[in-house]
Amino acid sequence: MINSTQVSYFTLSAYFDVGLFRYLYFMIILSLYILIISSNVLLIVVISVNRSLHEPMNMFLCSLFVNELYGSSGLFPFLLIQILSDLHTVSAPLCFLQIFCVYTYVSVEIFNLAVMSYDRYLAICYPLLYNTLMTSEKVAMLIALTWFLPFLAIVVLIALSASLKLCGNIIDRVYCGNYSIVKLSCSDISVNNIYGLVYTFISFIGPLILILYTYTKILIICFSGSKQTRQKALRTCTPHLASILNFWFGCSFQILQSRFDSSRVPALLGIFLSLYFLTCQPLFNPVLYGLKMNKIRDACKRLL
Repeated sequence: MINSTQVSYFTLSAYFDVGLFRYLYFMIILSLYILIISSNVLLIVVISVNRSLHEPMNMFLCSLFVNELYGSSGLFPFLLIQILSDLHTVSAPLCFLQIFCVYTYVSVEIFNLAVMSYDRYLAICYPLLYNTLMTSEKVAMLIALTWFLPFLAIVVLIALSASLKLCGNIIDRVYCGNYSIVKLSCSDISVNNIYGLVYTFISFIGPLILILYTYTKILIICFSGSKQTRQKALRTCTPHLASILNFWFGCSFQILQSRFDSSRVPALLGIFLSLYFLTCQPLFNPVLYGLKMNKIRDACKRLL
């Protein structure tokens, strides 16, 4: 029985020898990382320097783009090092740091998408009261809560995992995951399971209920209003709804893969599915909002 404080490193067993293809994979991952950084930074700069874009929805978009940079930086440099390495190991402190980065990224993303759906709900269902209901102070408070609550929740989650007694140090993934470490425990994990359920409800089910409620109200307005109202609502909500569906699609892959036996899934496919929501979302959002939102698209053209 080994205490987690005595485990100096973890071995990532999902990597396999690909020979010279490692350099091809390295270039692909590096290209994706550069594209993510450049596209998200571009949109943050565009929104920041154009006062006409300082609207509540665009402030929430800035928060979303900053989160994409944060989550990508917690994963891509690590992947680049592991791809070129022959020994796929990671120190225990770095492993827990990566868990913190990845899990806070996921939680902030979900909270941010929920807040954005609430903003669209107020803009479409209460257009005359929107500026009164969504003040700059309220926007700042919502963004602060979007970041503070996930960080606080993940600190507690990692503290519980770090205190477990472990019977091994082999993680069957290409990056560190909290549940992968919990599965290595040979001590009582009932507290971890209870907190995990509470965390899941607050971080996933709660925002999902808010998103479903707001979009139900938006759909009611769309179908009961004029054709012009329906087109305007669909035009403003399409990028956000597509981002939500893409993120939940990727999260579903990750949850199914971590909770159920995935040994029959081909190795490369399993790695792709586990990385989908951490790579496609940071790539998907800048393209989606940059192309679909006229003001941002025009501002990008002027800047470039």
